[in-house]
Amino acid sequence: MRPLGFSGFRPAVLLVALVLVAGTIGYMVVEGWSAWDALYMTVTTVTTVGFREVHPLSWRGQAFTVVLIIGGVSTVLYTLSLLAAGLVEGRVGRRFEQRRREHMIDALTNHFILCGAGRIGLIIADEFRRQQVPFVVIDRDPDAVQEVIARGDLAVEADASREDILQRLGIDRARGLIAALGTDAENVYAILTARGLRGDLFIVARADSDDAGRKLLRAGADRFISPYQIGATQMAQTALRPAVVDFVQLATSSENLELAMEQVKIAPESALGGRSIVEANLRQQFGVIVVGIQRCDGRMEFNPEPDTIMHAGDHLIVIGRSGQLKDLEIAAQ
Repeated sequence: MRPLGFSGFRPAVLLVALVLVAGTIGYMVVEGWSAWDALYMTVTTVTTVGFREVHPLSWRGQAFTVVLIIGGVSTVLYTLSLLAAGLVEGRVGRRFEQRRREHMIDALTNHFILCGAGRIGLIIADEFRRQQVPFVVIDRDPDAVQEVIARGDLAVEADASREDILQRLGIDRARGLIAALGTDAENVYAILTARGLRGDLFIVARADSDDAGRKLLRAGADRFISPYQIGATQMAQTALRPAVVDFVQLATSSENLELAMEQVKIAPESALGGRSIVEANLRQQFGVIVVGIQRCDGRMEFNPEPDTIMHAGDHLIVIGRSGQLKDLEIAAQ
C-alpha cells in the first residue's frame, strides 16, 4: 500500500484553482463586480461558509451561483477526501510495512544478526544478499537503517547491546552474529550481551587493531577481522601474486556460478566419517577437490593426502560446482 504523493493530489488541486478562477471571472462578467469581491464571493460559495452575498445578485448571478455551488463544492469535497485518504493511507501504510517486517523477522531461522549498517556492514549485507543468506541488520542510526530497508533488507533501529533487542531478533535460532559497529567499544558490549544469551553462538567481530581484536576475543568473539590488515595484505598479495589472487577471488566469489569454494561439515551420522578421501571417492563421485580439512580442534590440514581419514565434526574445504557441492553436503549429513 503506497500513500498518495503530491502528484496524486495535483489534478484535484488544479481543478480547485480552476474553479476559483472561473468563479471569479464569472462574477466579474455576470455582475460586473471587482476582482476582489468576485473572488471573495467564489471562496465563500465553494467552501459553503454561508455568508451573505457581497452585493445583491441578479437572476443571472443567482443561476451562476447555483452552477458554482454544484461544481465547486463537489470539487472541493473531492480534494479534501483525497487529502484525508492520503494521510490515512500514509500512516496505515507505514504501520503495515512495519508489521510486515516484524513478521518476517519473527520467521527468520538459521540467520545472521548483523550489528552495524556502516560501510563495512553494507558490504557484508550485499554479500549475504547475493548468496541468499538470511540476515537482519541492527543499528542506532535511523538514516542508516532506512538505507538498509530501502535496499529491501530487514533492519531494526535499536541498540545492539540490549538483551531484549537481540532476543527479538531471534538470537536463540540464529546461525551467528557479526559485530561491525563503528567502534571497538560498541562491538565489545554487543558481543558480551550476545555471548551471555547464547554460549554456542558463532560471533565474528570487526577490529581496528590486533590489540582491539584480542579484547574482542576475550569478550566472547570466535573470530575478529581487521579490515585495514586484510586490505593491506590483499594489496600486497595482488602486487606479488596477481594470478593466485584472481583464482581465490574466482573460487570464493558468489557471482561465479561455475566454480565455488565451500566448507562442508561431516555430521556424526554421516557415512563419510571414519573413511579416507580416496575411500569415499569424493573426486569421482562428487567432482570436488579437497584443498583442506579443518579438524575439530581447529587445526587446518592443507592439501591432504588421499589416504587422510575424515572424522565426524571435521570441515572439508572443497572446490567444485554448486550442484556438486550440494550433493556433497547431503552426503555429509
